[in-house]
Amino acid sequence: MTDDKDEQHHFPGPGTLDRAVRLVRFLRENCPWDAEQTAESLIPYLLEETHEVVDAIQDGSLHDLEGELGDLLLNLAFQIVVAEDTGTMDAESVYRRLEEKMIRRHPQLFGGGEHPGWEVLKARERPPHEGVLSGLARGLDPLTKSYRIQERVASVGFDWESYEGAWDKVAEELAEVRGAVEAGDPAAVEEEVGDLLFAAANLARLAGPHPTTALSRANSKFQSRFLRLEQLARERGISTKSAGLEVLDGLWDEVKQEETEG
Repeated sequence: MTDDKDEQHHFPGPGTLDRAVRLVRFLRENCPWDAEQTAESLIPYLLEETHEVVDAIQDGSLHDLEGELGDLLLNLAFQIVVAEDTGTMDAESVYRRLEEKMIRRHPQLFGGGEHPGWEVLKARERPPHEGVLSGLARGLDPLTKSYRIQERVASVGFDWESYEGAWDKVAEELAEVRGAVEAGDPAAVEEEVGDLLFAAANLARLAGPHPTTALSRANSKFQSRFLRLEQLARERGISTKSAGLEVLDGLWDEVKQEETEG
């Protein structure tokens, strides 16, 4: 990338990140707790704030989201300032790498030709000696990691032509889970259930939704329905602990019927 292109595609802004960085510098100069933090010690807070941002998005609360994004921005600025103190990077170098990456990954916007696909572009950035699965984040939750693995191998053509191949694979793995359960082999059950979940994540990818988003919504739906089930049980003097499956299943059907009628 030439200096002319850098200048042409530079995106000046009002300096919000710079303000956050200056705030953290002030905190580290004047607060003992902030001063003693390291990149490693801040990891739990970074993870927590990330999850709180996701919660605010899923709850649909713009007020909460605004606050949580601010907290996340503070944590990002903290990481920059801690690295800056060691002389390894600064806000400008972080931003410049981001800018260069986005220009590379949007060739259709910056005069680099047609967009060949995200995974193809990212594969080009990896060193030649690295395999297609190199560099996956170790901290990914297993479901997201399954999705990313499948995306990566799909970029080199190792993929079903449509969701139907993945559908058949799910059916195959489901049958193998049943066989392992009926055989009474705990190790085999664990292995086959893992294969089933991996295949289900692949089916989700090919069908459209991200599996973590789909599962999160399913979790929320189940929680909401069960809370309503418990409410109905209390109103009718039913103990959920002793009611039994038949009674609870009847209440569950009522809750779903309410949703249909509502």
